[in-house]
Amino acid sequence: MSIFQSINTSGSALTAQRVRMDVISSNMANMDTTRGEFVNGEWQPYRRKMVSTQPQGNQFSSFLNKAMGSKETEGGVKVTEITEDQTPFELVYDPEHPDANEEGYVAMPNVDPLKEMVDLISSTRSYEANVTVMNASKGMLMKALEIGK
Repeated sequence: MSIFQSINTSGSALTAQRVRMDVISSNMANMDTTRGEFVNGEWQPYRRKMVSTQPQGNQFSSFLNKAMGSKETEGGVKVTEITEDQTPFELVYDPEHPDANEEGYVAMPNVDPLKEMVDLISSTRSYEANVTVMNASKGMLMKALEIGK
């Protein structure tokens, strides 16, 4: 196992949480965007995006290393995809809105600010925890270097 394995693992988690925070901020910025995508000749509201992650190490190289008896393991997390939430749009009555239909209803994005804030807090806490782990690993490596003095 590499001495930098814990730092690499924390680094991958920091990257994944940063992507998650970026997607959440995009969702919050577009929560009132009624013209997000042009589909079949009509404007569709912005669709909420979600980040999917999975652990690293489910790749062929990790199985090969394990089969060969190597102690080297991959750790960490990676972003696999960013998907769109398929929940239906909310219809709001606003006949003055330029995107209102014949009955006066406007399809609004499926972004729930409460859900986004909960996700943002969760992502921020995870980011902070991984920074703490990285700093602890760095401190241990520095102490190990001081042994030789």
